[in-house]
Amino acid sequence: MRPFDRADSSDRSDRSTRTTRTTRRAALGALAGAAWLAAAPRAFAQAWPARPVRILVGAPPGGTSDIVARLLAEGLQKEWGQPVIVEGKPGAAGMIAMQDFLGQSADGHTLLVAPNAVVTEIPHIIKVRFDPFRDVKPLAELARSGLVLVGHPSLPARNVAEVVAHAKANPGKVSYASYSAGTLSHTMGLELNKAAGIDLNHVPYKGSPPALQDVMGGHVALMFDGPATSIPMIKGGKIRAFAVSGPRRNPALPDVPTFAEQGFAMLDEVAWMGLWARPDVPADVQAKIRQAALKVMQQPAVQARLAELGNDAGSGAGAEELARSLRAAFDKQGATLRALGIRPQELGG
Repeated sequence: MRPFDRADSSDRSDRSTRTTRTTRRAALGALAGAAWLAAAPRAFAQAWPARPVRILVGAPPGGTSDIVARLLAEGLQKEWGQPVIVEGKPGAAGMIAMQDFLGQSADGHTLLVAPNAVVTEIPHIIKVRFDPFRDVKPLAELARSGLVLVGHPSLPARNVAEVVAHAKANPGKVSYASYSAGTLSHTMGLELNKAAGIDLNHVPYKGSPPALQDVMGGHVALMFDGPATSIPMIKGGKIRAFAVSGPRRNPALPDVPTFAEQGFAMLDEVAWMGLWARPDVPADVQAKIRQAALKVMQQPAVQARLAELGNDAGSGAGAEELARSLRAAFDKQGATLRALGIRPQELGG
């Protein structure tokens, strides 16, 4: 073999060796990359939260959503070692808070505390700009309760039958407040109108506190309210309770009969307060948030505080079970509202 043939053979051998090494390095790099990708969600969940967490609430300070959110935030802050900040964004039937929530990064650092009505009722009343079953996901049920029908003490009524009699004696002149259009506080009044053959006028507010102020001031006769905000006023003699919704009497108001006891079983509605996330938040982070939230809400001190407010602790149902129950309630409320001639309106319409 000629000298240059040997050199050429040597060069080919070196190139082959280098190619083999490069291929091995690439393969090892690919394996390392795959391992990193596989471990990334776990590592992200372990590092999460990396900064303060915001909890948005579509209600003013002192409303049920606000009270429950602050109970939750205090416990989560201890669990996570990061500030958990409650931000109230009342108005527009909770849609101001919702739009802020949907505009944030899907990294789990912005959450929403809101009633199930954001999915089950509001989309039937208001033309919303989000898909209630694709754009938001329930992570945990935090608390639940029926509502209380309350009114000004001067109202000549002591029970639902007498409320109905007063409304019939004053057609078109008796109004009821709700803490927001599209919520159970609104739709229960529509159901009472239909069941009793009366025409209570609906007056929506931006949360319970301002609505209760007008009931106490005599500007609005009635209100369907959550017990957390109404119980202190009832016990203080500033408003009167006529009935509670739900399958049983509220332990915080043992002398107030249910609607069913008074012949209005169709008003035995129950609302729950939920913790919501974006569906595209990493699954491990969703699980971490849910686990911590349920742990906080199961603490004896938190449950005792909920009981004082007339609320039961959440059911502990999983996210998939909650989603199924929301769909069923959405269909039921939709059928009820359509039967009453209610169609989605532009906000403020």
